Amino acid sequence: QLLDVAADLFSRAGYARATTAELAKAAGVTEPIIYRHFASKRDLFVDLIDRTAQRTLETWESHLAGAKEPAERLRRLLGDNPMTNSSEAAAYRVFLQAITEIDDDKIHKAVVSHITGLHAFLKKEIDRAQDDRKVIKTFSSDLVAWMLIHIGLGYGILEAMRIPGQGEDK
Repeated sequence: QLLDVAADLFSRAGYARATTAELAKAAGVTEPIIYRHFASKRDLFVDLIDRTAQRTLETWESHLAGAKEPAERLRRLLGDNPMTNSSEAAAYRVFLQAITEIDDDKIHKAVVSHITGLHAFLKKEIDRAQDDRKVIKTFSSDLVAWMLIHIGLGYGILEAMRIPGQGEDK
C-alpha cells in the first residue's frame, strides 16, 4: 500500500518535493509506520523502482502466455510499452524522475538493475526469434534489445510529456 501511494505522490509532486509526512497522510498512517518498513525515503524510492521492474517482467510474461512462436512473442512485446500502460504509468513517471537522482549510488544501482533486467528479457526473446529465423541476425540480439529500450524510453517520455501527435501515423 505504501508503494502504491508513494508512486502516486512521487509522480505528482516529484521525489525531491514529496515528504514522508505527505506520504503518511496520503496512506492514512503515521510517519513512524513508514520508517518501520523503509529506512528512508530513498529506500522507499529504490523499492518502488525495483517493484516497477518486477511488475513489468510479470506483465510481459503474462502477455506472452500462449504465444509459442518467437515472432508472435516479439509482436506482443513491441505493442506493450510499460511506460504508456495506464496501470504502470505513475510508476514509470517516478522512474523517469530517477534521472535527477542518478548521482545517488543506491538509486543509480536500482535504475541500472531495472533497465538491464528488461534488456535481458528482450534479448532472450530476440535470440529465440533469431534462432527461429524470424528476425535476421544483421545486428546482435544484444544491440537490438538496446535499440528497443531506446525506442520505448523515447516514446514513453514523449507520452509522459503529452506531446500531441507523436506515435501516430498520419
